[in-house]
Amino acid sequence: MTRIALVTGAAGFTGRYMVEALRQNQYRVVALGDFREEVGDEWISCDLTDQAQVHAAVAPLAPEFVVHLAAVSFVDHERDEDFYRTNVIGTNNLLRALSEGSKPRKILLASSANVYGRCAEQPFTENTCPAPVNHYAASKLAMEYLARNWFDSLPIVITRPFNYTGPGQSEKFVVPKLVAHFRSQETSVHLGNVTVERDFMDVDDLVEAYIRLLNSEVCSEVVNICTGNALSVSRIVEYLNQIAGYNIKVEIDVNLVRSTDIPKLVGSNDKLARLTGFTPRRSFFETLRRMYQHPGSAALKLG
Repeated sequence: MTRIALVTGAAGFTGRYMVEALRQNQYRVVALGDFREEVGDEWISCDLTDQAQVHAAVAPLAPEFVVHLAAVSFVDHERDEDFYRTNVIGTNNLLRALSEGSKPRKILLASSANVYGRCAEQPFTENTCPAPVNHYAASKLAMEYLARNWFDSLPIVITRPFNYTGPGQSEKFVVPKLVAHFRSQETSVHLGNVTVERDFMDVDDLVEAYIRLLNSEVCSEVVNICTGNALSVSRIVEYLNQIAGYNIKVEIDVNLVRSTDIPKLVGSNDKLARLTGFTPRRSFFETLRRMYQHPGSAALKLG
């Protein structure tokens, strides 16, 4: 019998790596969402915010795994209501449809470390009280609380990934933007606050953590996906100076400085290690070097 994994957001940055990882684990991947190109082994066009469409798409399937990645995830997205329509209502529609069919072995919901906001406690643990400071984070926290209503009837694990990147990520995010500038031998780059610190992870490590959680007995839990180490944007620039062999000039653009910027966001991965035995393996310097040497979405082979 063919094992099916249902993935939303499969055409996105994370989704493409997730699809490849599931295929390597001998799953037939059914992609669900709004597609402009072929993705997965089978793709079903569906508006997640339309409950009837979601039910019609999911009802015929009996997926063993469900990985819900679809979201409005760019913090500066211009329409605030889109965060809640997609991230909250879309998730509720999916969970309702799954509850009315054959129960999956595991449903993984991708939340975000942004829910922690400006909490003083560092590193953040899963017991840290969330304090979101933007609509993206607020919508993800709302999604988490909504999902808890399904804990008794569906095998759900909620992940809180911290920052991650790799080849193929959009240049609207700071790390791929920096890499692109160095690859083009630009002499300068415009950035916002370069002192902010984030817990950066390689997308391959993120996806392996997801696979470990899917294959585990973990459910009704919230789990951080992170390295436990913080890097500033200025340190990333220094790393790229070394990789590219020249120093770029950083020009601070006040228009790129967010008033809601969180000074530091670093997590504890103790729970992930305890539940799955997994800790990230790739150093971020290695991630940057791989992005510099292998740009674009073609470099999807895991490892």
